[in-house]
Amino acid sequence: MKVVLLNKNNTVYTSNAYLVLGNWNRLEDINTLIDVGADGSIISEIENVHSGVGKNKVDQIILTHNHFDHTKNLAAIKKQYNTKVYAFSPGDFVDELLKDGQMISIADMVFQVIHTPNHSSDSICLYCEEEGVLFSGDAPLRITSISGSYSNDFIRTIERLHRLNIRTIYSGHDLPLKKGVKEMLEMTLKNVKTARLLMMI
Repeated sequence: MKVVLLNKNNTVYTSNAYLVLGNWNRLEDINTLIDVGADGSIISEIENVHSGVGKNKVDQIILTHNHFDHTKNLAAIKKQYNTKVYAFSPGDFVDELLKDGQMISIADMVFQVIHTPNHSSDSICLYCEEEGVLFSGDAPLRITSISGSYSNDFIRTIERLHRLNIRTIYSGHDLPLKKGVKEMLEMTLKNVKTARLLMMI
């Protein structure tokens, strides 16, 4: 699996977008765009990526949630590549809804859909057990204080992610995190549990 970070030189407020390709660009690999961002230059970035001879540049799009900075380019990219769009909730140009726990092929790997409500009710993460990779969208996974307000559902989400063997996180706005992932999730889980207890006092 190869992950190409797009929207690197954006001139507008936008999310990250990731083009995920197979290691060998085989015909059966499913070239996948995770989020599409809001910067219109993304199509020219995609066109400059070598994605395999005779292959569509983008076979499918998966949205981590339906906020504008992650979805604004959806119509243009869907039209350009005639691709199928997956999301957790209905929306313009969405072809198929995803479910929590569903397995979906991305590039040359299989990922699990994990519903992670907090940032939005339709937020999802995508986890590949084989590679230890998580595409986290805007799920708040780095929480450094105990001053917030967190639901039991969100705490269960962090507990669920903490149990996974995540080694790399590709987030919706930050640079990829490849070191200290387990420690970060441990810190976040401790802080959200403490914040929840303080709310109940």
